[in-house]
Amino acid sequence: MSDDTIRLVTIGRILRRRRRLLTVLTVVGALVGYGTSVLFPPRYTASASVLLPGQWEERELLTQVEIATSSAVVDRATATLGWAGAGELRDRVSAKAADGNIITISGTADTPEHAQQLTDRVARQLVTFTARIAGDSDRTEAAKGAEALRKRMVETDRRITALSDAADPGGTVESVQARTGLAKLRTALEEAMKKLDQADPASGRAALVVMGPAPRPAGETPPTRVHLIAAGALLFFLLAVIGHLTAARVLRRPRTGPEIAAALSSVLLGTVDVPGARRPHRPRARGPRARLRRLLGVDTPWDTPPPRTSGDEADRRIRYRRVCARLRDRAPAPRRLLVIVPDGDETARLAAGQLVAEAGNNPSPNSSGRGHPVLRVVEVPVSRPMVPDRDTESGAVVVLSAGHWTAGELAGVAEACTDAGHEVVGIVVAGAVRARPARSAGRPAEKATPVLAVRGAGTGESV
Repeated sequence: MSDDTIRLVTIGRILRRRRRLLTVLTVVGALVGYGTSVLFPPRYTASASVLLPGQWEERELLTQVEIATSSAVVDRATATLGWAGAGELRDRVSAKAADGNIITISGTADTPEHAQQLTDRVARQLVTFTARIAGDSDRTEAAKGAEALRKRMVETDRRITALSDAADPGGTVESVQARTGLAKLRTALEEAMKKLDQADPASGRAALVVMGPAPRPAGETPPTRVHLIAAGALLFFLLAVIGHLTAARVLRRPRTGPEIAAALSSVLLGTVDVPGARRPHRPRARGPRARLRRLLGVDTPWDTPPPRTSGDEADRRIRYRRVCARLRDRAPAPRRLLVIVPDGDETARLAAGQLVAEAGNNPSPNSSGRGHPVLRVVEVPVSRPMVPDRDTESGAVVVLSAGHWTAGELAGVAEACTDAGHEVVGIVVAGAVRARPARSAGRPAEKATPVLAVRGAGTGESV
């Protein structure tokens, strides 16, 4: 995959060519989500509303929210329920201030009944605790004010008595009127003191009101088991897709002729088309691991482009003839060459067979050098490449399809050829195409039987 922006066609290619692996990973993710839901039991949340009558400032509402989730309220509510673990219950109780001087209290428990009971008890305990705090504060302030007022009244009564005694004891009208006024003032003061003693200080602000019991929750609190299963499946699916894209960018495979030629330290002789080679490249590995890869569909590259539409048979044969001509120029007859084909590359194997057939149309290896070199096909495993030693052949031509092998694997094939004493004369890139209806070629092909492909023998072994 190139460094271009990832397109939807790339994602579609992953979904189409890795559907087995994606399906398995999605199921595994769903199972992981199910296991997570087993570890975390279901939770149910109930909510109740508490009204704060009168005018309240925002900071006062926030204070009430903090009080609702404090240990003083939650512990008292837990004590009335008889549940253990007050510290854990504090984490399950939450409160928030809403519009209209309303505090919403939410309680979470393992069953709907417990969630409802916890929420109701916390709401009632909040009302009781707030009323007690407000009552104690008001009574303290009222008591202090009443005591100060009582002292003033006692002092005033003492002054009235002193004024009355100091008045003229004679029978003048002024003295009689003064004593009468002081007597009335003393009587009014005594009545005020009696009323003050009988007065019950009350709060100037109305108490909190619970707006009905908390409704019983009808469903679990998210994330539910279904949510965890879906999240696990989606997470594994996305990780698989992202992993494919990342691997395609990190493990770049040469796709063009010049890139492949550079990896093999040779020259590009040309590109040829192989019609009808729809079977993807599958390595011929054996064992449980190979069977598992084949079962999951990961034994073939996913990022190879779909086969393009090619010309007719005549056009394809012209490409093979041009490759043979370039090969003859680089390795004039009488020379025998090995045609190295990566093991499992079906497209390259078919192209190599066709190349041998075209070269066999004009063999004449013992003539004046006008014939094509004699070719023999050898399939070499790319994982551990082993090329036959130099015997009658004195060079090698590598035929492979693009986009299936990494630069390191191609370099390993080139080293194996060098180790066996073969010069890599050139490379031929084969591509699978969709064939068109055939037309007559400019020159009819001569019948020739290609040399059968054989497995590459080890160094020193007979071929």
